[in-house]
Amino acid sequence: MGASWRKYAGYLVLGIGFSFSVALGADKPHTFTGEVSDAMCGAHHMMEGSKTECTHACVGKGSKYAFVVGEKVYTLDTTDKKVLDDLYKLAGEKATISGTADDDTIKVSSVWPSK
Repeated sequence: MGASWRKYAGYLVLGIGFSFSVALGADKPHTFTGEVSDAMCGAHHMMEGSKTECTHACVGKGSKYAFVVGEKVYTLDTTDKKVLDDLYKLAGEKATISGTADDDTIKVSSVWPSK
């Protein structure tokens, strides 16, 4: 029984160490390239007009900015005035974002136009 307990304890320690390293990697900034949108519409804008006009209208009504990367839609989290101004200017456009992702949310540190 003693050897079997030590075997399982080793697995437990290994699992905890792996979980800890994955959690540390989650805080690491990454860059994402996609399209600036809003959380209400995501990848499919519902209003008539341009994607830019729709994003501005939805954000103006309280929706958060979103970022469409392929089939994935992330909600953007920032209170930085410059980042918010840049998101406004890039609404409906391709952009690159630097930030940390946590599930479906990206905490944005910077954004710039992409080609």
